[in-house]
Amino acid sequence: MVPLTPDLEKTYSNSKVPTFELARTPARTGVAMERTLSIRSIRDNVSPAAARIPVEFRTLSLHVDTREDVGGPSTPPGSETNEKKSKKAVKDLAALDWHTISTSTLFQHLSAARRLSTYGPNKVLEWLFGGFGSLLLGASIICFIAWKPLGNPPLASNLALAVVLLIVLLLQAIFNAWQDFSTSRVMSSIQNLLPSNVTVIRNSAQLSVASEQLVPGDLVVVAMGMKIPADLRMIECTGDCMFDRSILTGESEPVPATVDKTDDNFLETKNIALQGTHCTSGSGKGVVVQTGDLTVFGRIATLSSQTSGHLTTLQREILRLVLIIASLAALVAILIVILWASWLRRVFPNYINVPNLLIDVVSVVVAFIPEGLYTQQAQGMSAVSVLVCPWTLLALQVLCKSLSIVETLGAVNVLCSVRHFAIPRTLTQNRMHVENVAVYDLELDPAELRDRLVSGRKTAEALRDQSDSSTKVSDSESVRENLAQLGAVAGICNAAAFAAEQNEKPLAAREIIGDATDSAILRFAESIAPVEASLNTWQEVHKVNFNSKTKYMLKLSKLSSAYVAADPRPPPIASWDDFSPNDYLLTVKGAPEALFPRCSYVLAPGGGEPLRLSPDVLERIVSVQDSWAAQGRRVLVLARKVIREEEISKDARKSSQTFAELVEELNEDLVIVGLVGLIDPLKEDIVDTVRICRGAGIRFFVVTGDHPATAVAISAQAGIISDVSKIHHFSDLDPKLPVERIRPYVPVAEDDDDPRPMRGIVVTGSDMTKFTGSQLDQLCTYDEIVFARTTPEQKLFIVRAFQTRACIVAMTGDGVNDSASLRVADCGIAMGSGSDVAREAADMVLLDSFGSIVVALEYGRLVYDNLKKTCLYLLPAGSFSELMPILVNILLGVPQMIIICVATDIAPALSLCMEQPESGLLRRRPRNVKTERLVDWRLLLQAYGFLGVLESLCAMSISFWYLQRQGVPFSSLVFQFGNWPTLTPEDLNRAQSVYFFTLVIMQWGNLLSTRCRKLSIFQHTPAKNWYLVPAMICALVVAIFFSYVPFFQNAFLTRGIPAEHYFIPMTFGVVLLFLDETRKYFVRRNPKGVLARLAW
Repeated sequence: MVPLTPDLEKTYSNSKVPTFELARTPARTGVAMERTLSIRSIRDNVSPAAARIPVEFRTLSLHVDTREDVGGPSTPPGSETNEKKSKKAVKDLAALDWHTISTSTLFQHLSAARRLSTYGPNKVLEWLFGGFGSLLLGASIICFIAWKPLGNPPLASNLALAVVLLIVLLLQAIFNAWQDFSTSRVMSSIQNLLPSNVTVIRNSAQLSVASEQLVPGDLVVVAMGMKIPADLRMIECTGDCMFDRSILTGESEPVPATVDKTDDNFLETKNIALQGTHCTSGSGKGVVVQTGDLTVFGRIATLSSQTSGHLTTLQREILRLVLIIASLAALVAILIVILWASWLRRVFPNYINVPNLLIDVVSVVVAFIPEGLYTQQAQGMSAVSVLVCPWTLLALQVLCKSLSIVETLGAVNVLCSVRHFAIPRTLTQNRMHVENVAVYDLELDPAELRDRLVSGRKTAEALRDQSDSSTKVSDSESVRENLAQLGAVAGICNAAAFAAEQNEKPLAAREIIGDATDSAILRFAESIAPVEASLNTWQEVHKVNFNSKTKYMLKLSKLSSAYVAADPRPPPIASWDDFSPNDYLLTVKGAPEALFPRCSYVLAPGGGEPLRLSPDVLERIVSVQDSWAAQGRRVLVLARKVIREEEISKDARKSSQTFAELVEELNEDLVIVGLVGLIDPLKEDIVDTVRICRGAGIRFFVVTGDHPATAVAISAQAGIISDVSKIHHFSDLDPKLPVERIRPYVPVAEDDDDPRPMRGIVVTGSDMTKFTGSQLDQLCTYDEIVFARTTPEQKLFIVRAFQTRACIVAMTGDGVNDSASLRVADCGIAMGSGSDVAREAADMVLLDSFGSIVVALEYGRLVYDNLKKTCLYLLPAGSFSELMPILVNILLGVPQMIIICVATDIAPALSLCMEQPESGLLRRRPRNVKTERLVDWRLLLQAYGFLGVLESLCAMSISFWYLQRQGVPFSSLVFQFGNWPTLTPEDLNRAQSVYFFTLVIMQWGNLLSTRCRKLSIFQHTPAKNWYLVPAMICALVVAIFFSYVPFFQNAFLTRGIPAEHYFIPMTFGVVLLFLDETRKYFVRRNPKGVLARLAW
């Protein structure tokens, strides 16, 4: 690492940087960048209906071309103003010189950034003509034509219908606009809940500030997994510091960071960390040079101008419903035209003329598009559901970055929980601490080690009795000299640091900046000896941070020039080291299997020179490791080595890649200082969480970098592994078993009658490299799986392996190494306190308790269930019962008993979105997204074959009964095809209103029966949804309004109805409810019977 020089520290500390308020960069998707720095747009603002989290947690996707024909076909046509803006942006990017000036003059050229303010494109056309908008507009035009010029004489009812359809179109546009704005408001209001703080150095003290409060001149501490909050000029970096720039440049491999410029191009040089990129490894410090719209990210985001057309799973289901209903509407309309042209026009020429035919066609279209608006409402219902659910989940500390991801979570059948050394917050309490330490085979707890070092109560003779008999025991001072190295190495080889002004607080209460593992080890080291003294003694020269590939952290240090040689051998240097002041100290910390091959010696707990690491000695150390791992401890090795001055050239550039490679070569023949065993208690609710997930038919797996024994022990404590004694291993998978003999996995849920016993297996990352296709298929049939010692690539492989086997995979994780699997998973779930990269990649963030995922799963299933109920409620009266009078009018020649109203079912449908979960929602198997659709034949059978037939027959019967009471018997109407001498227009209008009111009131029974899929109304009472009764009253009030106001009576030919026709339909509704309750009773009584198989 290249340290800050005293001059630069002074320059920074004395610099006065202007403060300002910086607006968040608006949400944008990616643009494409030419190699010649010309910028062209390929995307626009994300539609709020499918909005993800705003920019600081969203990915910008850029594409790098090597085209020379910048102004050719690849550049989309645009206005002259846009071309000028592009040219100006290119000119500004080319003029950037922050990477070329020296660090001594860097702070003198900084200026405040402007507020960025951009707005999305006009979406009015999308609001108007989205969904069924174009069909409604076409139907309205046909009605206008039927009124004039085809109408002879023009009928006011045709004009009224045309106007009503235009009003419906306008209402749809308003509803869509409200939906978009509501979605944007939800996302905007919750974006601040995600932690977006960065660590900066101001006045020589480390502070944690919000990313939007950064100003040019701030010195930002860059750590692995961090998302860069502004454009930074790197002034200090470790040899392994690398940045993932794929978000901006499309480069697939991370780019190493340097202090000096490597290219004249601002976008190509490696001493600039660009906003929006991620630090994938290493660490460093950088000075903020650009913020807001002045960053490369901000400049490019302002030029984005195309909309992404990606459809979510829920949107695809809605589109499928639209296509089904539109196809049926077109089919019936064509059938009516054929019947009219081939039969009615010839046999009964005066029955239906062309204007009436057009109105019939429009009626069919509007009937199939439930009352012209309701299927579009179905999409709105989904929006209402997923708008309500995020706020409900937010109260439970679950943040949904994407509104549609709630429904996807409801279909999850595989849940992978990631654990690793650095960030164990998913299953545990984030209270990691050092539980045990060991020097060779001498096991101690931290308090006992501290007592031996401080009070000297334990003498060398006592150590002789407890340690290996072959270990040479020196005097007590030599013993303490060896034992003290454990705390010294733990403090020096550490990426964590105590926050400023924390020295007066108790050790347990002091705030630490760093990951959980380093923080625990740092607290342990401080309890042994002051860490600050060691850090002041040893000046860092080079550092390699812990990563999942190498599985160790390395630090090369040298005695500080300011160190006063009061002690010629400062810890961890021992008397037997033959250490020179110009020599280097190499300290390493990491996983045992990664460091044991690099070690040649081990400290003797009895004092004196280290022991040769023979197979027998190594076996004793490994036995300690295995013992701790079986108890759920994470075991790390601390090691060190003295590197002679002559082994490193004085001219070597400490920040170069060559120097990093040299240090890597010297990282061998290490001395094992000791082992540390860390533990983080499981969260109190994790056992219940696993049990509930398993009862819901969800397989719960653990994917970890831990030792297999540690992973299995913790999994057993959490209930993920049922029986450790019966767990299988890689050797139990038959590599030659034919694929056709492997039984497909059948999920097990709590409601299953005969649940089979669970099968568990543990496999390691090395095992996964040996998998055959047959073994992988066998592995995917297990109920309980622990993946140990996995790499990021293997996590990604696990997700894809289960996805290819028709599984919906949710992945939880919060480390930078989890980001790829979080992004690929059907539902990525990160912890709010995790890394920026993980939160960026995830679809959902758990802000507090992991147990909140249970509620998220329940509400995910609830959203889908409520949307299904909404569709079922709208189809019988809003579609089928309006279509049947048209068909009866054409086929039987009776008067058409229908009044189209677009408002009566809106409130009841919205009330269904507010339904609470039915009991047992998390006791059934997850939905199969390939076979269980939103609208399938079972739902259509219930809607049309049961509810629709009952409502249509009852409404039609009561309307013809009314006419019979007025002296117009049914026999005088059927097969008369317009020859109805005893039927007056007033009687017909009133009979139509009776038909209409009968449907509206019978829908009450439909609403009460549809709100429960299997439970009785007495088990899932209406009291659980207080919106039901007001919604039912609202529907009746709308019907009365359209039927009793004189203006609407004249326009729509509606009339008031006799009092008895308010109460008779209520009886029909009760009968409908009773019949459906009977059906549900037999479904519950015989879950495998015929009715259960037909149930929706």
